[in-house]
Amino acid sequence: MAISGSATEEGTKRYKARQAHCRPEYFRQLQDLWASSIGLGTYLGDPDAKTDRLYAESMTHALSLGCNLIDTAVNYRCQRSERTIGETLERLVGQGTISRDEIILCTKGGYIPFDGDVPPDPSRYVIETFLEPGIIQYDELVAGCHVVSPRYLEHQLRRSLENLRIETIDVYYLHNPEQQLEQIPRETLLSRMEAAFRLLEQQVSAGTIRWYGTATWNGFRAHPQSPAYLSLQELVDLARRVGGESHHFRVIQLPYNLAMPEAYAFKNQEVDGEPVSVLEAATRLGLSVVISASLLQSQLARLPAAIEQLVPGLSTDAKRAIQFVRSTPGVVTALVGMKRTLHVEENLTLATTPPLSSEQVAQLFVKTRR
Repeated sequence: MAISGSATEEGTKRYKARQAHCRPEYFRQLQDLWASSIGLGTYLGDPDAKTDRLYAESMTHALSLGCNLIDTAVNYRCQRSERTIGETLERLVGQGTISRDEIILCTKGGYIPFDGDVPPDPSRYVIETFLEPGIIQYDELVAGCHVVSPRYLEHQLRRSLENLRIETIDVYYLHNPEQQLEQIPRETLLSRMEAAFRLLEQQVSAGTIRWYGTATWNGFRAHPQSPAYLSLQELVDLARRVGGESHHFRVIQLPYNLAMPEAYAFKNQEVDGEPVSVLEAATRLGLSVVISASLLQSQLARLPAAIEQLVPGLSTDAKRAIQFVRSTPGVVTALVGMKRTLHVEENLTLATTPPLSSEQVAQLFVKTRR
């Protein structure tokens, strides 16, 4: 039986109050919810039972130490990340360890997921599982792996709810919609996005999701003349067209870290005729920002020696990299992939550490350019 309810302002506030060891500013508002400024990512790892166990242990430990935002996608580890989260949540809620309304669960749809493992013939799997049953039409499929049609998204949303064992997803992202631009004109993508937003607004009304958004890799970081570029203002305008001023397109996700600083440093967006960064655009447009790739898949676990002086008082480069991301103005949560409880314990010591000031973040950009 699916776990009822969703994250709520009251529930996340209760969770926040229970984390007496965390500094008050460690939690930030994601729309009407209180979210930990470090979230658990579940992208990396093999689709096997060993990795399932590791993520289950890490999720359990993270929730006990003050991390209440869990991020995944239906295609991560062949659906096993969602299923592990669902099994773990069911156990913890059943034990009374946590309440559903205290946890912010985020997932994504758009990529075609395998089912438990990589099939011997992936192309045949896609044909037999999605094309022949009519879940996907051939002209909707991009790069052999990506679809944003309402029919497909509704199918995947139901699958995610089943995997996660819940009735309501708190944030549902369209996953890397810029992938579509490899094959179709921008005008066609915007038409497809509008249809997708219309479906997602209907799902909000039905109670299956609370908020929706876009989780991108290149789209919000690209130059405006790049084929992969996405305009945040344009997407918000689509949401307003579909849902009015009370639309539920309210959360975006993109990579940002010491090696990929565009979200803060690159004024590639335009809001009311003024060039601004993605983080500034999101603030002006009433959107919450969740950051992926805070450690760039562990590549930033070792940093130049100069960073130690600019991000003081921390014992590891990994924590310095995470501290930089979560301290940047406009960031709600920095996602960190954590499969081991040792890394959970190490990274969540930042819950007791004050973030860098906005001046320190800006100074870091000035210093590292020299």
